[in-house]
Amino acid sequence: MDQTSQGARTAPDMRELPERFNFAAHLLQRNLGNHDRLAYIDDTRRQTYGELDASVRAFAAGLIAHGVRPEERILLVMHDTIDMPVALLGALYAGVVPVPVNTLLPASDYAYMLQHCSARLAIVTAPLLPCMQEALQLSGLQTPLFVTGMPTPALQGVQSFEALLATDGQDRPPEDTHADQIAFWLYSSGSTGRPKGTVHTHANLYWTATLYGTPVLGVGRDDIVFSAAKLFFAYGLGNGLTFPLTAGATTILMAERPTPAAIFERLVRYRPTLFCGVPTLYVGMLASPDLPTRAQVALRLCASAGEALPREVGERFKAHFGADILDGLGSTEMLHIFLSNRSDDLRYGCSGKPVPGYVLELRDESGHPTPVGEIGDLYIRGPSAALLYWTAREKSRATFQGEWVKSGDKYQVDAAGFYTYAGRSDDMLKVSGQYVSPIEVEGVLMSHSSVLECAVIGHVDAEGLTRTVAYVVARAGQDTGDALAMDLKAWVKGKLAPHKYPREILFVDDLPKTATGKIQRFKLRALSDRMS
Repeated sequence: MDQTSQGARTAPDMRELPERFNFAAHLLQRNLGNHDRLAYIDDTRRQTYGELDASVRAFAAGLIAHGVRPEERILLVMHDTIDMPVALLGALYAGVVPVPVNTLLPASDYAYMLQHCSARLAIVTAPLLPCMQEALQLSGLQTPLFVTGMPTPALQGVQSFEALLATDGQDRPPEDTHADQIAFWLYSSGSTGRPKGTVHTHANLYWTATLYGTPVLGVGRDDIVFSAAKLFFAYGLGNGLTFPLTAGATTILMAERPTPAAIFERLVRYRPTLFCGVPTLYVGMLASPDLPTRAQVALRLCASAGEALPREVGERFKAHFGADILDGLGSTEMLHIFLSNRSDDLRYGCSGKPVPGYVLELRDESGHPTPVGEIGDLYIRGPSAALLYWTAREKSRATFQGEWVKSGDKYQVDAAGFYTYAGRSDDMLKVSGQYVSPIEVEGVLMSHSSVLECAVIGHVDAEGLTRTVAYVVARAGQDTGDALAMDLKAWVKGKLAPHKYPREILFVDDLPKTATGKIQRFKLRALSDRMS
């Protein structure tokens, strides 16, 4: 198979997009006929498209009135409430660059981000204000803070979010931005050092909706969309803003953390038709005794990203709810999903096929295309790629290689064109001189009836040899003794090549995860090192 042809046959015509393009203005224009329709429902309020339009224009005018100029940055440390899309879109409308960030970070990270992006001001949800005030002290900056959910804050240097909505912006035109102009930043997770400021354009948002949101998820005007991933993540930004607002749909926002209980409450109360989650959340939902019945929800389709969705989880979810989960792969650098299953072409246990408009290639360590069936490094070419990492030239060069983006993921593709995840490049194991994909071993362990979650790592022993170690969260009521460990080893031996089975099974109550639900294998490797 010529891998470079994957996704090329239906590549988009870049001429579809005008050179002068402002994404926020584009969304407002698309929804001029939807003024009375609900755009957002959060934990305390509802907002129509007409109200969203007015708030976005007012916020843009407020930024300019407070001295923020086009192309300057503002930091958004905000929970998922109606104020978040208002701030994001209002900044884009004004040509100002919003930088939404993870709301679960320590003050030291916010201090770094304030300095790194040279934020002119920061908008903060009220419960996060103490952390941001500490961040300001650490940074030594005097960045103005505007607080949502606190109408009249009596604190020095703190103003109300409503102060940015007080300017009449109804007749203000959008900033005349170029489609390739810097629109917003997203920070990477920073698992290998300081978070990287990933710089995206106005056009990138358009392309994720045009290539994935509309044709793959099929988001339509009558959909009610609910994303467990927050708006400050690339995955959540598409799910909870770009795609539904492009379609004129309604979106459910949730400020609290996405526990199964919180998800169930909204699935039943608001009956969303489209739900976007991550594998660890789907696992937790299926394991909960409070899992709603199929009749209690209205799901037509679900999406998954962040990590590979185990085959058994997808099949069990479909059997229970009657809705498929479309597993896919995206990244902060590509803004959203570029490799995905589709409703009419779905295979659980893999990431699907390239989204039309994106071209994928697997390469070996020498940079040559790998044969079908062999594991290689994944490279992507597509119109939603970021421009660079801000003030990180060497890291930018390593990732953004001409037209191609190196993902850092290992994959293999079969003769039918389906891509199967093999793990992050730095998570791959070499046992007895042969590569072992931790994802492959995890998939087999997950198919065992006693396993709820698991993570596989490599540990270098005293002789310098790599041995495979599996951390396992057992299902409730299971005896996590030697008998189960031996049974799990035999289970893997019976399904994979002998060198792939885990030499050690360690039972744990839970696995360390990022805010996006990704398993932090580096913490498990550190734990194994301490235990040896």
